[in-house]
Amino acid sequence: MDYKKLVAERIKEHVDLELENIEKLIEIPPKPEMGDFAFPCFQLAKVMRKAPNMIAAELAEKINKEGFERVECLGPYLNFFVDKVAFSKNIISKVLEEGDKYGSSKIGEGKNVVVEYSSPNIAKPFHVGHLFTTAIGHSLYRMLNFEGYNPIRINHLGDWGTQFGKLISAYKRWGNEEALEEAPINELLRIYVKFHDEAENNPELEDEGRMYFKKLEDGDQEAVALWERFKDLSLKEFNKIYDMLGVDFDSWAGESFYNDKMDKVVEELEKANILTESNGAKVVMLDEYNMPPCIVVKSDGASIYATRDLAAASYRHKTYNFDKCIYVVGKDQILHFNQVFKTLELAGNEWAKNCVHIPFGLVKFADRKLSTRKGNVVLLEDLLNEAIDKTRETIEEKNPQLENKEEVAKKIGIGAILFTYLKNSRERDIVFDWKEMLSFDGETGPYVQYSYARAKSILRKAEEQEITAEPDFTKLTSKEEFELAKTLEGLQKAVILGIDKLEPSVVTRYSIEVAKAFNKFYNNHTVLNVEDEGLKAARLELIKATAQVIKNALFLIGIDVVEKM
Repeated sequence: MDYKKLVAERIKEHVDLELENIEKLIEIPPKPEMGDFAFPCFQLAKVMRKAPNMIAAELAEKINKEGFERVECLGPYLNFFVDKVAFSKNIISKVLEEGDKYGSSKIGEGKNVVVEYSSPNIAKPFHVGHLFTTAIGHSLYRMLNFEGYNPIRINHLGDWGTQFGKLISAYKRWGNEEALEEAPINELLRIYVKFHDEAENNPELEDEGRMYFKKLEDGDQEAVALWERFKDLSLKEFNKIYDMLGVDFDSWAGESFYNDKMDKVVEELEKANILTESNGAKVVMLDEYNMPPCIVVKSDGASIYATRDLAAASYRHKTYNFDKCIYVVGKDQILHFNQVFKTLELAGNEWAKNCVHIPFGLVKFADRKLSTRKGNVVLLEDLLNEAIDKTRETIEEKNPQLENKEEVAKKIGIGAILFTYLKNSRERDIVFDWKEMLSFDGETGPYVQYSYARAKSILRKAEEQEITAEPDFTKLTSKEEFELAKTLEGLQKAVILGIDKLEPSVVTRYSIEVAKAFNKFYNNHTVLNVEDEGLKAARLELIKATAQVIKNALFLIGIDVVEKM
């Protein structure tokens, strides 16, 4: 039973408002003594020509109270108190019946949503900053899929640009074939950094880099072969990390894919009469929107990444007929995307309003900066391995007899990092603190994973007792039991809110709330040693439902559960 809908239906019997609008107005009161659902009567005051307080009092008298413990007015609010036993039984049954699908829906059915995320640069390391976009995008993909949308995952690889001319030049001068085969990204980074160091004293190297990029653009056989090799080797390395994270894509079409699609974009902008010449470059003037011009073609005739993004958006709309196109890219690109979207709109593309940039913050380490050019970059693979190593040490110290130690260390270590990235609003910067991140207490990934493992441990012990009694849900009368059941009910709401806000942290925070409610219940009530077999069976069903909800919530943010810890 959907209690929120039931509240809306009961109110609808007495007021002239659409059911959908009533549902939107229903709130969850801040304190349990104010009820489980509250309806503010302010909007009815004009229609009914009465004070909200009077309307609330009248509705409290008239409303059908079946299924509710009581309905009361509190000032301008109509407060509903659910029948706690019926509510708990209903939620537990629903969770156990729906299993891995609990919390899902079909609200997005028939809607295509393109999600562009990750998008690392070829021949450069996959650093900790790339995990922010990857974690957010992958989680949004799972959330959208869960609620019935058709999400399309795009990895817009940085596989084109003058840096590839520099890389070809560097490889021909200093490349080590053996090192390239053994550790491709490290070798490509080494020669890329060397190129920049040498170019500081020898500016002619920059010209050589441009010359090789021109060869690449012109389809020179050797230049193209080297570029393809760098790309293949990079993707092989990137896929090792994607495999560790359980991430995949539907399209790997990067910048180079749009090389033959940009002239058409320029033609369309000229046709729309919005292209202007400025200092030899072709631009779209955006001053009336308080933005600098969007450069489409540089003065030397070359395209820039705005041109590619314009071409990519047009291609995606034609190919996927999207209802929304989401770009998970850092907040330093806010202006760029505002310019691109406004240019698309001015060119007459109504669908441009459905293009959305999702910015995110920075990843910070004390005394470390993320600059590939200088080579002092924090590699993501190193970070993931360090998390796994630290978790392995903790396991060896606390539970050396644990089976599958390596698998558990991997799930907890990687889960801890993902949880850290997705715990707070995506626009907040992340400052890494190993001690806090890997702690089994507090608002962390290991805490939520441990709560799941604890629930599963209780259920395994219960199996050994061979309990045959039927669950007696009428015995689930405590405050902690009801609060836990109430928390379990909120998964779908959290996912839908997360989709509306394009904010996975809503689901991450929800998983913490479930873990807290479960641990509060478990710390206050015995389960396996309770004498009343019907109560014991009911509490075990509640625990089973809790484990399922934690599993579903963690899955949505890309984290695996651990059965034993």
